[in-house]
Amino acid sequence: MTRAEVTELIVARKIDKKLSWAEIAKTVGQSKEWSTAALLGQMTLTEEQARAVGKLLDLPDDAVLQLQVVPYKGSLPTAVPTDPLIYRFYELVNVYGTTFKELIHEEFGDGIMSAIDFKMDLSREADPKGDRVQIVMSGKFLPYKTY
Repeated sequence: MTRAEVTELIVARKIDKKLSWAEIAKTVGQSKEWSTAALLGQMTLTEEQARAVGKLLDLPDDAVLQLQVVPYKGSLPTAVPTDPLIYRFYELVNVYGTTFKELIHEEFGDGIMSAIDFKMDLSREADPKGDRVQIVMSGKFLPYKTY
């Protein structure tokens, strides 16, 4: 069973069992954001986490093993995403990427925001004009070193 097949099976079992990602995350013992990324093939689960998810979703043993393998990161099939929701993030980076870069460098100096030492929180924000999506991302600042 490939990791892509495991991801498809997880999504199918989630739907069959009428579970939310937040409910599954409770079984994983991590945030809904990290757990969802892991179950979609972008993070590595511990043996304990993989077995717990395997039990919850009735996954075969080979799927439980695949959840413990370090994945090949990056889940988009094309360089420019075609899914409308994902494309909006691409658009955000195209429009605001230079702004992010300038403001981070002004505040912290020459370096990057880590996507490894990283956390994210996604929530709904009520608004009378239509609910809003609130995403808070926090990554450790990693300065470039001189040598």
